[in-house]
Amino acid sequence: MVPEITVSELKNLIDADSAPILIDVREPHEVEIASIGGNLIPLKTLPQRIAEIPTDVPVVIYCRSGGRSGQACEFLMQAGHKNVKNLKGGVLEWADKIDATMTKY
Repeated sequence: MVPEITVSELKNLIDADSAPILIDVREPHEVEIASIGGNLIPLKTLPQRIAEIPTDVPVVIYCRSGGRSGQACEFLMQAGHKNVKNLKGGVLEWADKIDATMTKY
């Protein structure tokens, strides 16, 4: 089971200046449409770029709706990462509950 964090929980962490590392596993063209920040590491490049993801601090992985980021979390957990969470609902949920001005696609 992949640990999850809600958009409200993430927003509270960001507002409290205790934001985790954010990793966006979408494609570059998706980031141009909508983003909540973080480092872009598309899912298909994750195996080659796994060393870029710290293991000693909290990490939240996100995508459009939570599917790809869930896969990324599973991959990272199998590789030994213990402090990763999937952003439940992804940027779509962020747009619905946190930032209504964000473009949905």
